[in-house]
Amino acid sequence: MLPFYGDVALMQAAVRSVMAQTHQDWRLTVVDDGQEPGVPEWFASISDPRVRYRRNPHNLGITKNYQQCVRLAEHPYMIMMGSDDIMLPNYLACLDDILREYPGVAMIQPGVEVIDSSGKVVWTLADAVKKFLYQPRITSRRVMGGEELAASLLRGCWFYFPSICWRTDAIQKVNFRDDLHVIQDLALVIDLLKLGEQMVVDPVVCFQYRRHAVSASSAGALSGSRFDEARRFFVETADDLEAFGWPRAARAARRYLSSRLHAGTLLPAAIRAGNRSAIAGLLRHAFGPARP
Repeated sequence: MLPFYGDVALMQAAVRSVMAQTHQDWRLTVVDDGQEPGVPEWFASISDPRVRYRRNPHNLGITKNYQQCVRLAEHPYMIMMGSDDIMLPNYLACLDDILREYPGVAMIQPGVEVIDSSGKVVWTLADAVKKFLYQPRITSRRVMGGEELAASLLRGCWFYFPSICWRTDAIQKVNFRDDLHVIQDLALVIDLLKLGEQMVVDPVVCFQYRRHAVSASSAGALSGSRFDEARRFFVETADDLEAFGWPRAARAARRYLSSRLHAGTLLPAAIRAGNRSAIAGLLRHAFGPARP
């Protein structure tokens, strides 16, 4: 499933990367939530029957379109690919190999490399922090789940959502929350872990995640909307996990250290921009008490 809104050229590159897979047993459904000209005509020119395209009659927004993609999924496993990301040619072959070893697993996080807006492989501070501070040391394929994985992700969300392969019936049972617009992917994984589902983490690099400034999460960061949502999520999740019987995960959520650190790293940009509202919001999130 490829929910689309935004840059047409990057979306076309994403589609071509699916069509270039060495593993041929796939179907791609693009759900267009925009009105960019020429897009329906471009898809009409594709003769591969495995590629399907539909345009929403009106804009649904990110979360509603994600929910629709989950509902439209028809096959046992699905990927919610970003419309600016790239599948390396071995991506689906890697997933197929993992599923042969772990049939029925709910989530697969393969190896990922980060690219910039031009497609160049880059190494950012955010990704270095993910890898060296938060991500478990994975040198070979590993199954994770329960409170161990929940606590790890709440300390620092190290997965790359568009690269994850999901068992369709599991994600359809939970789906994305209506009240979240930026941190909905972490909420989804925590909900699945509470249901007893597990994730396979594999170090083989087979997916390219595009990181650039123009994104919903980046746009919401300096305005403070991202962190208002994050603070509410972490505080509510801490209470919920405490009652669920996962005290270590609850403590990690209550501290939300990685989210505080992220807010702190954005302070220089807010100061340079002279954005007093953003400065106040970032200071409150980075150093203030936990509160919804």
